[in-house]
Amino acid sequence: MIASSALLTDRYELTMVDAALTAGTAHRRCVFEVFTRRLSGARRYGVVAGTGRLLDLVERFRFDDAELTWLRDNSVVSGHTLDWLANYRFTGTISGYPEGEVFFPGSPVLTVEGGFAECVLLETLALSVLNYDSAVATAASRMVNAAGNRPVTEMGSRRAGEHSAVAAARAAYIAGFAATSNLEAGRRWAVPTMGTAAHAFTLLHDSEEEAFRAQINTLGTDTTLLVDTYDIPTAVETAIRVAGPGLGAVRIDSGDLPVVVAQVRAQLDSLGARDTRITVTNDLDEHAVAALAASPVDSYGVGTSVVVGSGSPTMGMVYKLVAHTNDAGEWISVAKKSVDKASVGGRKQAYRSLDAWGTARSEIVALDAHQMPGERALLVPLLVQGEIDEQFRGAAGVQRAREQHASSVAELPAEAMRLTRGDPVLPTVYR
Repeated sequence: MIASSALLTDRYELTMVDAALTAGTAHRRCVFEVFTRRLSGARRYGVVAGTGRLLDLVERFRFDDAELTWLRDNSVVSGHTLDWLANYRFTGTISGYPEGEVFFPGSPVLTVEGGFAECVLLETLALSVLNYDSAVATAASRMVNAAGNRPVTEMGSRRAGEHSAVAAARAAYIAGFAATSNLEAGRRWAVPTMGTAAHAFTLLHDSEEEAFRAQINTLGTDTTLLVDTYDIPTAVETAIRVAGPGLGAVRIDSGDLPVVVAQVRAQLDSLGARDTRITVTNDLDEHAVAALAASPVDSYGVGTSVVVGSGSPTMGMVYKLVAHTNDAGEWISVAKKSVDKASVGGRKQAYRSLDAWGTARSEIVALDAHQMPGERALLVPLLVQGEIDEQFRGAAGVQRAREQHASSVAELPAEAMRLTRGDPVLPTVYR
């Protein structure tokens, strides 16, 4: 893990600071917001993820000797800006939706307040973390909903960069996945880990039976045997003969899954292995999981699809200045007017309107702090005057986010679970 996160950014963040320091505007108080104009992939809702990771990275956003030397050697900024960067610490305030919360277009999922220079430096870092993690969590949430009460495991590390793989496992767990194959995610974030053997283990041995015996002898009969290396019916028969009817599970990684699963279930039952579970993998996404709803599947393993956001690898979040003070210290609302990229100026609060039964009906983005009856406040302080709220960090923060996600999804109307492309399930109302 790198000691400093300061260069995980774009060059123009630093050159803006350089120019603002020269112009005398670098220390104007500012409010930046992170939001998305639309939900990627025409999803019905989004899921905020990555907040705890971002807080850790903000704490490590320091320009140490190595970073300052590189910036100087490459003439990125002027000498007086290097002196300012040497003492950089974020001393502002960050509030936002709690990690795991659902969001909609226009939702101010993160609000960053402080001097212009100290806030603008965090733009790239905030977007790179929140865009990826939220895309994974949004896809994972759809998969969990499609799976119903059947557990889903994340196993996509080999389809992502080594650091992204850990972030993806964390985000998927927050969104309801039961476990991951990634050990670093287990160590760093206390995500439950699981895994047994791949096809290479079967191919290593002189026979499938020899491979199964080796696995059983080491891991016990509650293990999961992979039965599609050669012929599935033969493998199932061999697995029960070796392990007995108390075999924990079999895994299927190929074939026409609805047909194959039904055949394997019937064969297991005929061999007396009625409690042996069936887990399936094989390039699943939320649509494939939903198609198996009527099949006797006990659990799912999802790899590639979840770590790439199931076709939407980023949430399209942006980081925009919405207000700043002038030379007299007065607050001024500012907003872009660009075609298709317009923003709404001013510091905002966010609430979710609920009906009498506790079902969410709309997302309220307000330019005042007046909370109406039947509304749930969404913004919470995450970092105040440079001090991070520890409840949102570490393994405990991940568990808190997982619980937050479960409760926020439970508020959504039933149509939120549709997998077809469509409009957000809640309208965003500005007031």
